[in-house]
Amino acid sequence: MSTNGTHFNGSSLAPHELTLNRPPWVANTLGCFLIFTTVVDILGNLLVIFSVYRNKKLRNAGNVFVVSLAVADLVVALYPYPLVLTSIFHNGWNLGYVHCQISGFLMGVSVIGSIFNITGIALNRYCYICHSLKYDKLYSDKNSLCYVVLIWVLTVVAIVPNLFVGSLQYDPRVYSCTFVQSASSAYTIAVVFFHFILPILIVTYCYLRIWVLVIQVRRRVKPDLRPKLTPHDVRNFVTMFVVFVLFAVCWAPLNFIGLAVAINPVAVAPIIPEWLFVSSYFMAYFNSCLNAIVYGVLNQNFRREYKRIIVSICTARIFLSDSSNDAVERMKSKPSPLMTNNNQVKVDSV
Repeated sequence: MSTNGTHFNGSSLAPHELTLNRPPWVANTLGCFLIFTTVVDILGNLLVIFSVYRNKKLRNAGNVFVVSLAVADLVVALYPYPLVLTSIFHNGWNLGYVHCQISGFLMGVSVIGSIFNITGIALNRYCYICHSLKYDKLYSDKNSLCYVVLIWVLTVVAIVPNLFVGSLQYDPRVYSCTFVQSASSAYTIAVVFFHFILPILIVTYCYLRIWVLVIQVRRRVKPDLRPKLTPHDVRNFVTMFVVFVLFAVCWAPLNFIGLAVAINPVAVAPIIPEWLFVSSYFMAYFNSCLNAIVYGVLNQNFRREYKRIIVSICTARIFLSDSSNDAVERMKSKPSPLMTNNNQVKVDSV
């Protein structure tokens, strides 16, 4: 059985029964890496969601897409990643066909939902900075929610064909039920173009226009825009630009490998090193935990709210612990009703 190709059709085993003989340290390393990614993903994106919920300054039309992006990242951490971890430590998929299909489907929902939300954020920033006069009308609270709903509808519509093409299968190299690039060359090319390249081009156009405008304002080429474009706006834009760059960097290797394999599977598939394929997959997985870190590092409002939430949780734990200890001490110091010692009576009366 070849380990360098993108499919295992030459094997007589069903896809979920395939295993690879690897040194134990490979599975342990991938498992630890994915555990770290999952924990940071869950904690970080919950912090993002609660920060927007708690802080009025963060409750705006633009951050509706940020919350939606956090939900997309949470999806993989709550279901597919734990199943992948199970597969890693059992050296194979033993959870059945249905879980495999659901896991692959949700992974697709997460990644396509992420790129569509990143595109939505870029369009929002573009309208806010480059077409500020129309922004309030375009991005009212009602319209923003409608855009988010549209994003998720398009995401589900984009994923559904996988169920009919048969492209969601277990790949033992990455211990995951995922999109199999060799299922259909034409379909793989369409997926890479419409779900990665086209959104990346749209986002790149939006951010290039914004960068041009920011440079013009700073050089006073367009001084009339200076009151609208505040340093806070620029910082927010830079934050979301970094989120986009990290997504593109993390997902580009896997997408370009898929595109190359789809164009010429016979020639390209055998020459792709297994380490490169596995690394590209787990680098893409790692992206799901990065956004919350970026917000905390680059956005002051998010950073402050993170601290408030963490302090509140720690304070609540300390308070509960102190209350519990006080109750124990009171129980210890409470006199027995059978005691008639004068000193004890005085204490009891106090």
